[in-house]
Amino acid sequence: MRQERTATDHRTNCLLAALEPEDFAYLEPHLEGVILPRGTILYETGETIRYTYFPHDIIVSLVDVMEDGGSAEMTVFGCEAVIGFISAVVTRESVGRYIVQVPGTASRIATDKMHEAISTRPKLRRLILHYTEALIAQLVHTVACNAVHSVEARCCRWILSSHDRLDEDTLPLTHEFLAEVIGVQRSTVSTVMGALHKRGLIQQGRGDITVTDRTGLEGAACECYGKIRRRFERLLPHTFTKGFPESEQS
Repeated sequence: MRQERTATDHRTNCLLAALEPEDFAYLEPHLEGVILPRGTILYETGETIRYTYFPHDIIVSLVDVMEDGGSAEMTVFGCEAVIGFISAVVTRESVGRYIVQVPGTASRIATDKMHEAISTRPKLRRLILHYTEALIAQLVHTVACNAVHSVEARCCRWILSSHDRLDEDTLPLTHEFLAEVIGVQRSTVSTVMGALHKRGLIQQGRGDITVTDRTGLEGAACECYGKIRRRFERLLPHTFTKGFPESEQS
């Protein structure tokens, strides 16, 4: 059961929670809580970015949509993230489609006001720069992962990434959704999920997946999961609180 939150719990977002009190006080009057259903498109490719989002319990995918209708996920955002601001630094145009995959709440602020805050609040600017470096690393590893790693390893990475960003073991992930973000046929994902279920790593429900053996999933995931998480922990300590193998923490 997902923990109920209100859309005004701004400091549920890890970046907002990490702000110095005076920096948060500067932003707070301009933050608006919003409820975002599954499938909400925050921005389409080329669209002007008017708002910057700080997710609470939503998960958002950045998807590159091809002319033939095909798509591939480039990266994922959750409670550790700020969405839209980095793309809006110069052109203020979205580099892809940002779509809500797991519904919930977020805080948003007008991009103009966020630019103003960054230019006048040095500690806030430094925090966003730390996040930017972590995001670039995540993008690099995700692109490489999609090119060279098995569907099973990538599915495990995606399940773990979602598990990191949500408060519960039961995740609202469907086979259709995983197939879309990983870029494979639904039947391929169903085969992989069945194998993970038989090995006791997950349980499958109607429209959800329950993590039953996180350590086993970490062992089945590709190295990209550990690389991304270590980078976040180094640049933004205490972003994620769930288990991580001791061998991966060094």
